[in-house]
Amino acid sequence: MNTYIKQLNWRYATKKFDATKKISTQDLNTLKEAIKLSASSYGLQPYKVLIIEDEKTRESLKVASWNQPQITEASHMFVLANIIDADDTLVDDYIMNVSETRGVTKENLESYSNMMKSNVIALPNEAKNIWTAKQVYIALGNLLSAAAILEIDACPMEGFDSPAYNSILGLDQQNLNAAVVVTLGYRAEDDDTQHYKKVRKPENTLFSVI
Repeated sequence: MNTYIKQLNWRYATKKFDATKKISTQDLNTLKEAIKLSASSYGLQPYKVLIIEDEKTRESLKVASWNQPQITEASHMFVLANIIDADDTLVDDYIMNVSETRGVTKENLESYSNMMKSNVIALPNEAKNIWTAKQVYIALGNLLSAAAILEIDACPMEGFDSPAYNSILGLDQQNLNAAVVVTLGYRAEDDDTQHYKKVRKPENTLFSVI
């Protein structure tokens, strides 16, 4: 655990990447697995992760990100997109996966399916969209922690034009919305941000024991 805390102290929101350094395929697969294994409510994973490799697309996304250099300088760029207006398909696909993975008949999962549909799918659209976006941030936390363990630098970003991203990436047609962006790679030596001391609330302010 001390190693884990050490790596969390090591990480920071990298503002300038070394464009010459690339994440290995092995490490990239580890990051993807960390997202895949993230907790999500009911296990539904109501999101999709786009890994943007195409240079022209990243240039377009940079413009939609107020020209922040991380978009094109980082080795990799992840766009975490939440499902909007989730319907019964989300639950039905999950139930099918559970049935096939665990060898349980769909009939035996019917009550579980109905419970999820009544608790989630029946919500008003705005509430559903807020819920699916919250699930994205759980995956984001896992991604950032995994990257820190691998000593891969990352910058989570909300500073972008989400509707523009949706248009550029065709997310509107996929019932998805760009919720958060993560650029990943290796810090540039002259990124001054890496030398800033972490500013966090003191323990007695952040935590209360009841």
